[in-house]
Amino acid sequence: MNIRTNSLQKIGFVASCLFYGVGAQAADGNDQDRLERAVNEIVRPLMKENDVPGMAIALTVKGKRYVFNYGVASKESGQKVTSDTIFELGSISKTFTAALGSYAQVRGKLSFSDKATKYMPELAGSSFDRISLLDLATYSAGGLPLQFPSDVTDQDKMVAYYRKWHPTFAPGTYRQYSNPSIGLFGYLAAQAVGEPFDTLMQEKILPGLGLRHTYVRVPPAEMANYAYGYSKQGKPIRVNGGVFDTQAYGIKTTSSDMLAFLEANMGEAELDDKLQQAIDATHVGYYRVDNTTQALGWEIYAYPTTLARLLAGNSSDMAFEPHKITRLDPPQQPRKDILLNKTGSTNGFGAYAAFIPARQVGIVLLANRNFPIPARVAAAYKILTAVEDMQGSNAVQ
Repeated sequence: MNIRTNSLQKIGFVASCLFYGVGAQAADGNDQDRLERAVNEIVRPLMKENDVPGMAIALTVKGKRYVFNYGVASKESGQKVTSDTIFELGSISKTFTAALGSYAQVRGKLSFSDKATKYMPELAGSSFDRISLLDLATYSAGGLPLQFPSDVTDQDKMVAYYRKWHPTFAPGTYRQYSNPSIGLFGYLAAQAVGEPFDTLMQEKILPGLGLRHTYVRVPPAEMANYAYGYSKQGKPIRVNGGVFDTQAYGIKTTSSDMLAFLEANMGEAELDDKLQQAIDATHVGYYRVDNTTQALGWEIYAYPTTLARLLAGNSSDMAFEPHKITRLDPPQQPRKDILLNKTGSTNGFGAYAAFIPARQVGIVLLANRNFPIPARVAAAYKILTAVEDMQGSNAVQ
């Protein structure tokens, strides 16, 4: 089945809106009510089965926003999830890093074909003489691991690690999902611009996108809105810093700001021309792995798509194992008839974002527990199916 052919009746509307203290915003009453019933039907069992304390489900549909808030941001205080609640994005942060690197290229500060050592001469003479910025941005440097070893805790140890590292595969031939890969890409992009990555992100990229409640480091004035995540043992937890944490998994944001980010990705925001060009360029596809096309930060699927394809593209196998790639020459230019998505996790939070440019539809799921990715993807797919069917019946336009 695909998103356009599922029927809304298969999802059902029997859920109560009160089970998790649901709050909702936006849109016209009838549209809001129908969509809220559908979302509740999906989210109630999801939270119960995965012991999720709080969630925000947010959709943008042809310029209209719908935000549904569930449960609590803190079990200890009982503070409810609201539209001001700040969640950790985990690896969805990589799409922001992609935007920053792309912006640097649009401004002529770098080229993705440049070798890494151009911007980090301390790695000269290492394997990075042959590895491009694009290889790093698309996890195809040759087998960099998912995480740094635990003893890589500062700049000097990071440099020493990269100098000693040797690729398992020729650069540009295999995908190995990796924080040290895209993390180094973001770091080098900032080096090319001549400012620290965190400064560029917080003072230029995020404000340029119109995001007023999105942070590299949550400021003291906003800490009351910062949700607690919950570990597997049910303990309150927040993300710890680390080498390239911001670049790989460190952004924190609200559901409303994430909708603004998705709208910018669909060309629906009023951005500076160069920043919009940079955002659009993150949708260029560089290679294929099975039914998935790798862009910058985002993964792309032909639209309509199936749940099975989305689950395969977001599987543990894709996250932990190397995969031979089919390089696209020339790269696939941005298109409308695609679905772009990204998952994100920290020890206490789980997130998922997806959007379909041709339908002007985007969705984000934010939760303060790192629950299984297949459950997130399936829930978002069902909600998108509901939106599609409502669009087909002219209920949401």
